[in-house]
Amino acid sequence: MIRDQRSFVEAFASTKLGRNERLDRVAAEVKWYRFEKLLRKLEPEGAGRPPFAPLTMFKALLLQQWYALSDAQLEESLNDRVSFRRFLGLGLDADAPDHTTLCRFRNRLVEVGLIERLFAEFDRQIADRGLALKQGTMIDATLIAAACSRPPLGQSGHDPDAAFAKKQNKPGSTHGYKAHIGVDQGTRLIRSAVLTAANVNETEVADRLICGDERAIYADKAYDTKARRARLKAAVIKDRIMHRPNKHHPLLPHWLARRNGLIGPIRASVETVFAVLKRRMQFVRARYIGMTKNAAHLLVLAIAYNMRRVAALAS
Repeated sequence: MIRDQRSFVEAFASTKLGRNERLDRVAAEVKWYRFEKLLRKLEPEGAGRPPFAPLTMFKALLLQQWYALSDAQLEESLNDRVSFRRFLGLGLDADAPDHTTLCRFRNRLVEVGLIERLFAEFDRQIADRGLALKQGTMIDATLIAAACSRPPLGQSGHDPDAAFAKKQNKPGSTHGYKAHIGVDQGTRLIRSAVLTAANVNETEVADRLICGDERAIYADKAYDTKARRARLKAAVIKDRIMHRPNKHHPLLPHWLARRNGLIGPIRASVETVFAVLKRRMQFVRARYIGMTKNAAHLLVLAIAYNMRRVAALAS
C-alpha cells in the first residue's frame, strides 16, 4: 500500500460524496462560530466517554426539525446518511450521537435557557445582513395538538399544560397548545414566537410578538382592540389590523370593509409559514409533555425554518 495514499475519511471530506445542496447552502450562510460561542456555556456532563461538541449536537437538532425526525430516527439517519454526517462534520468512521445523548442535550439547552439566546443570535445575524425588511410584521396563531392522547372534554389528561380550544369556523375542538408567531412582511422570516395553552386568546399574546422596529403591524380581526391601536400609534407603527363588527356596529362602514379587504391578502401570507411548519416540519402535534419543552421546541423550529429561509433568500 502506498504510504501517502489518503484514507477513506480524507477522501470523503474532499469529494462530492454525500453532498446535499440544501444543507450546503445553509452551512455556508450561517455564522456558526457565533453559536459555538454561546454553546460553550454548557458544562461537560461529567465522567464517561468524551462528549460531542455542543455545536455538533445543535446542528443535529436542526436536522431533526428539517426532516421531522424523532430522536431514534435521527440516530439512525446519522449512522446511515452521509450528507447528515458531512453537515455535522463527522467522518465516516466517527461515532454519532445516539438518541439518549440527543435527548439529554436538548433538555440541557432548555434547563439553562439557551434556546432563547440561540434564537436571538440568529435574529441578529439576519439583521446584520439586512435580510429582515421590517416594512411590517404579520402576526397570527395556530392550534397544535398535544403529544398525549386526547382526554374527555373538560379534563386535563396526561399533559396538565395543554387545554381545549374550539377551532375557528370549524366543527370540533383541539386539545393542546397555540403557536403565536410574528413574521417579517416580504421575506417571511419568523421574528418572534410564543407558545401558550390552546385556550389563550390571540390578543393576550399579540404585544409580545411586536418587535418595535417594524413600520406596520398586520393582523386579522382577532387582534382588534382600541388599546392595541393606541399603543401602535404611540410607537409610530402603522396600524394594519383588520376591524371587526361589534354590538353597536353590526355592519362595518364601506370604507372599513374596503380597508379589511386590502389588509387581508397581505396578512394571509403568514399562512405560508404555518404551512411549512406543519406540512414539511410536521408541527401538527406537540412533541413533548409540558409547556417548557414545547415552547423551546417552537423556538428551535423557528431557528431551523429561518436558516432554510435565509439560504433560499441568499440564493
